Amino acid sequence: MTQTTGRSSPPERTRPLETRPVPRVHRAWWVAAVSFVALVGAAGFRATPSVFIDPLNEEFGWSHSTVSAAVSVNVLLYGLTSPFSAALMERYGIRRIVAGALLLIAAGSGLTVFMDATWQLILCWGFLVGLGTGSMALAFAATVANKWFVQRRGLVSGILTAGGAAGQLVFLPLVALLVEGPGWRTASLTVALAALAVVPLVLFVLRDRPEDVGLLPYGAGPDYLTPPAAPPGAARRALRALRDAARTKVFWLLAGTFAVCGASTNGLVGVHFVPAAHDHGMAVPAAASLLAVIGVFDLVGTVASGWFTDRFDARRLLAVYYALRGISLLFLPLLFAESVHPSMLFFIVFYGLDWVATVPPTIALCREHFGDNGAIVFGWVLASHQIGAAVVAFLSGLVRDTFGSYDLAWIASGALCATAALMALLIRKRPAAAERVAAGAGAR
Repeated sequence: MTQTTGRSSPPERTRPLETRPVPRVHRAWWVAAVSFVALVGAAGFRATPSVFIDPLNEEFGWSHSTVSAAVSVNVLLYGLTSPFSAALMERYGIRRIVAGALLLIAAGSGLTVFMDATWQLILCWGFLVGLGTGSMALAFAATVANKWFVQRRGLVSGILTAGGAAGQLVFLPLVALLVEGPGWRTASLTVALAALAVVPLVLFVLRDRPEDVGLLPYGAGPDYLTPPAAPPGAARRALRALRDAARTKVFWLLAGTFAVCGASTNGLVGVHFVPAAHDHGMAVPAAASLLAVIGVFDLVGTVASGWFTDRFDARRLLAVYYALRGISLLFLPLLFAESVHPSMLFFIVFYGLDWVATVPPTIALCREHFGDNGAIVFGWVLASHQIGAAVVAFLSGLVRDTFGSYDLAWIASGALCATAALMALLIRKRPAAAERVAAGAGAR
C-alpha cells in the first residue's frame, strides 16, 4: 500500500482496468432515459402552485402574495441546493442523491394535506420540496451528460432539461382536473405517489458512472482517460468552484442571463399564467391545458436547442432565444380572453419552443469555460436562475394585489429578456487551448 503525506498533487486520470463489449444500445442511453423519467416525476409537484393559488385563497383566505412567498422559498432553495447537490453526486454518486431527493419531494407533497397555517405551507412547499427538487435540478442533467457522454452531450442535456420543464407543465391538466374535482389535497397525494413510484426505477437502473459497469462513456475514443474520484468535502468543492468562477466575467454574464431566464419562465409564467388567465374569465383547467401545451412544444424546442448547441455558437443561440422570448412576453397582456383564440395559441407555441431552450447552450458554456467543474458551476448559475424566479414570483403576486392585474409584470419581464440578449453577446468565446487548461484545472 502506498502512503502519501501532506498536500499532494491531484490524482491523474486513469484508464479503466477492464471494459466490457459495448452493447447494441449503450447503457448511457438507458441511464439518460431513467434520468428523464426521474426528472418528469420530480416535476409533478412543481406544477401545483399555479393551480393551487386560488383554491388556497378560497379555503384559507391566503392572499396571492402570501402563497407566492411560499413558492419563492421553494424556487430559491431549488437553485441554492443545486451546486451542492452536483458536488454530492460527484462524491457519493448519482443514484443515492436522486433516490433521496424523490423521497423528500414525496414527503413534502404528502404532508401538505394536513396544513392549515402559512408556516406549514412554507415548510412543505418551500423547504421540503425545495430541497428535494433542488437536489434533482438541472445540474443533475449536466452531471449525467458529463459523466456518461462524450458525444451528444448537448442533445442529452436538451432531452433531460426538456423532461424536467415539460413534465412540470404536462402534469398541469391532470392536477387542475383533480383540484376542480376531488380537491387540491387529492392532487397533492397523487403527486407524492408519482414521485415514490420512480424511486425503484432509479435504484435498479442508475449507476454513478460508466466505469462502474465496465464501460466507457458514449462516444469516448481510445485516448479517453477516466477522471479521478472526487475527493472528500463536497461542500468545500462547491464553494471553491464558486470562488474561482466568481473571479471571471463570463460567470457573472451567465448568472445574469440565467436569472432573467428564471424570472421570465418559472417565476412569472409558470406560477402566474393560470391565475392571470383566470382573471380574464378563462376556466382554470383551460388555462392549465395551455401551459401543458407549452410543455409539449418545450420538449421539441429544448431537444432542438441541444442539437443546435452541438453545432453552433452557444452565445449567439442564447441571444436569439432571449430576444424572441422578450418579444412574446410584451404581447401577452393583449392576448388574454375568456376563451382560447388563435392569437393565444400562436403565443403558446412560440413561447413553448423557447421555454428552457436556454439551458443546453448555458451548460455548454459552463463546460467550455470551467472544465470538469462545469456541472458544479452550472449549479451556481442555476442558483441565479432560481433567485430571479423567486424574486419575480413574489413581486408578480404583489403587482397583482396592488394593481389588480399582471400587465406590468409581463412588460417588465419582456424588457429584462432584451437585456439578457445583449449580455449573452458579451460572453467571449474560449480558445480551444484554454479549454484544455480549464479541464485540467477542473480536475483539481
